[in-house]
Amino acid sequence: MTGVATMTKPLLEVEGVNKSFPGVRALRDMRLELRAGEVLALVGENGAGKSTLMKLLSGIHVPDSGTFRLAGQDYRPQGPREALELGISIIHQEFNLVPHLTVAQNIFIGREPRRLRMMLDEGRLNAGTRTLLERLRLPLDPRAVVGTLTVANQQMVEIAKALSYEPKVLIMDEPTAALNDAEVATLHELIRRFVRPDTGVIYISHRMEEIRRIADRVTVIRDGEYVGTREIASASTPEVISLMVGRAINTEARPENVRPGRETVLTATGLSTKALLKDVSFDLRRGEILGFAGLMGAGRTETARALVGADRLDAGTITVHGRQARIGNPADAARLGIGYLSEDRKRYGLLLEQDVQANVVLAALRDQFTTGGFVQDGAARARAKEYVDTLRIKTPSLDQTTKHLSGGNQQKVVIAKWLAKDCDILIFDEPTRGIDVGAKEEIYTLLNELAGQGKSIIMISSELPEILRMSHRVVVMSEGRVTHVLDSDEATQENIMHYATLRPDENPADAAELGLDKAGQS
Repeated sequence: MTGVATMTKPLLEVEGVNKSFPGVRALRDMRLELRAGEVLALVGENGAGKSTLMKLLSGIHVPDSGTFRLAGQDYRPQGPREALELGISIIHQEFNLVPHLTVAQNIFIGREPRRLRMMLDEGRLNAGTRTLLERLRLPLDPRAVVGTLTVANQQMVEIAKALSYEPKVLIMDEPTAALNDAEVATLHELIRRFVRPDTGVIYISHRMEEIRRIADRVTVIRDGEYVGTREIASASTPEVISLMVGRAINTEARPENVRPGRETVLTATGLSTKALLKDVSFDLRRGEILGFAGLMGAGRTETARALVGADRLDAGTITVHGRQARIGNPADAARLGIGYLSEDRKRYGLLLEQDVQANVVLAALRDQFTTGGFVQDGAARARAKEYVDTLRIKTPSLDQTTKHLSGGNQQKVVIAKWLAKDCDILIFDEPTRGIDVGAKEEIYTLLNELAGQGKSIIMISSELPEILRMSHRVVVMSEGRVTHVLDSDEATQENIMHYATLRPDENPADAAELGLDKAGQS
């Protein structure tokens, strides 16, 4: 935390702000106070109004009524450019970068130094960018093409672009969604250096542990209205969550071990790829949630992609229900009853411009709802409604365009798609990324219900509390290998991190010491 004094003058004030869109009251009598020199966390469920408030502050929308004051002066920007000029810079959750341009060109896009008013001065541009990056201590090359950078480095480019405007207020919307623990620590150090007696940060995040590390206070909003503000030092996580969702939530639940006698539905033996995986082996039992944990780059997503044929295997076998399977692509996996829910649901899991019905029946359309080349719309509609009701998907109708649903409901649509396909093995990659606490609880309940019905689930997550809460067993990976498999009763954050940082290839005795057999079992 930044350690801001309890009584500090307001840097940004929001009072009595209202905003409506056709048929929707987005904000009602909203208020917020950001003090000079502090990091203020802003939390609320998806749909609570956080994004609307940020768009008002950044000049994208204009409020219907209410007042904003920035450093004691009335603040009412008429557009994003004016907001930047007045001192408010926002980093959106979705990157706003041009992939084929360089780091320098992205940071200073529209503000590039020119010679003779026409020619881009590449030398001055790169030199100015290098000075900025050195001041921010960001290890980026101004000449690197943004499309070739990792997601974490692209996030750093977004931050550098926002800070290049020398803002008074920096708004960060889910800035760590794609970062590992080390990168989060780097980001937080950057925030601490930015915060001075005349600046402040509004930090939007669903990660409560992260908020406790970086924020001074937390403001909670719900259903478009202000709920309350608490000092981080004195506010418990259950209290904040209760304010967000309007009810108490049990965050300490842990699953029991799945009985060893249960049927093994999938076995992976010696999976290897040229890029990363090395002799990955494990099994999945009926009715089990098998968690996959590890640091970024450990190979968790690569293992999932190899299982469904999205990445080519160089060695290894996959057995499904006791029979060796040939899986050359995700369609082969689906025919075997394996559904893969990618961590990037918007890019790989959904047709955002299509309606809910089309997305739910998409994977099963050809096999179950097409006769003689014609789609049986009635049957498809009935099946879609069945899963919308069963999964409690909040949508005005089956005809609602999917992009207009909240993140949690979009995730439920992806789950419905694979249930409609009658998949009994489901692979969830970061199933709650970008989803608020209340929606997370619904996803957790749903996963447990599916496991109780006999579905078998592989769950990949970067959030250790989530892994510990949901997993019957935990497969821990490091640098493309399985380093250990932990039962629920021995899985702790300390044990997981120990095995996540272990490198068995450096010391062959390590694997023997762990007692791992070929299937990665202890």
